[in-house]
Amino acid sequence: MKNIKYIIAVFTLALSVVLTSCGSKKNQESETNQEVGTAAQTEEEGNGHNSEEGIHLTKEQANTIGLEFGDLSTIKINDFVHATGSLGLPPNALSSVSAKANGILKSTKKYVEGNYIKKGDVIAYLENTEFIVTQQDYLEAKAQLNLKRLEVERQKTLVESNAGVTKNLQNAQAEVAVLEAKTQGLAKQLSFLGISTSDLSPSNIRQQIAIVAPMSGYISKISFHNGMYAQSSVSLMDIISSEHLHLELDVFEKDIASIKKGQKISYTVPALGQTIYYGSVDVIGKEFNSDSKTVRVHGHLDGVKPQFLKDLFLNAKIFLTNVETTALPEKAIIKDGESSYIYVARNQKDATEIQFEKINVLPGSTDNGFTAIKLLDTIPEGMKIVTKGAYYVNAQSKAGELEHEH
Repeated sequence: MKNIKYIIAVFTLALSVVLTSCGSKKNQESETNQEVGTAAQTEEEGNGHNSEEGIHLTKEQANTIGLEFGDLSTIKINDFVHATGSLGLPPNALSSVSAKANGILKSTKKYVEGNYIKKGDVIAYLENTEFIVTQQDYLEAKAQLNLKRLEVERQKTLVESNAGVTKNLQNAQAEVAVLEAKTQGLAKQLSFLGISTSDLSPSNIRQQIAIVAPMSGYISKISFHNGMYAQSSVSLMDIISSEHLHLELDVFEKDIASIKKGQKISYTVPALGQTIYYGSVDVIGKEFNSDSKTVRVHGHLDGVKPQFLKDLFLNAKIFLTNVETTALPEKAIIKDGESSYIYVARNQKDATEIQFEKINVLPGSTDNGFTAIKLLDTIPEGMKIVTKGAYYVNAQSKAGELEHEH
């Protein structure tokens, strides 16, 4: 019994020691946390404006950098509308070459896609025995026609001397008319094939005709080879003339009211580099594309033209002349990567410190030191725009961000 009482007494004493130790540790932690919080608060109070949201400058700093404030200006500036599109051609600038008759291709020239070809250049020769037969028929009809004309003259002489029969004269005249029609028809067929009848004789009958380029331009497609049987209904080659090259631009419906004939265009073809080319608005389309929400605008090319590649993508700017727009001095706008913004503040005379806010903007074209802008954020009431010294304010902002990171 005494042993049991002794064990209970020892257990109670140990429990008391443990509880006392935990309580002491908890109090120490609480005191430590309180000291750390007090120190942080003291440091924050010492730094003042660095912990608050925004950018601050003292009046002295603002005067040193020559800080100036102003408002948005409404001026006439050469603003522009963005557009995308491609280099295009009118329908008559594209020509398909096909054989004028069926036949076998011979002596084809070694053209490749992209080659420049002149009007009248021989592409290949077409061979067909029917060409021989047509020339033969023409020469026979021509010979018979000459003979019948002599017969008509003879019959006329007989009739005039009362030694002939009028019916024979009439029959001869009818045969002449038939042979004339046949001869003319065959001559037209041969002319269509490219065979001249002016010097055609039995000694120079041809079994081949030349297939020639109908226009000058660049070859965009070739679909033939030597020895191939060509059909008149199948295209052998496509030729594109770049003489009437023009811009085909897609302008969004919100901008189309600002587009006028004669407005200047600058454009780049990304696939060909960053060279800037120029043109002007020529025709504004009358059809609205409900899928892309755009209207097609056609433009003339001015000056140096880019290398033509059909349907090659391009970026363009259509400049809007004498258009009033919202603008700011160019140096008031800060560009940071893809973003652009301005700084605004309350310029209070009795304040010892100026606090700035950042306003996101979308810049447009620049003319005479002013840049057209569109506000993406609202300027708070009573605030003015930093029109001079924005670069220094931005530098202070960057410096504050670095200090905050440390």
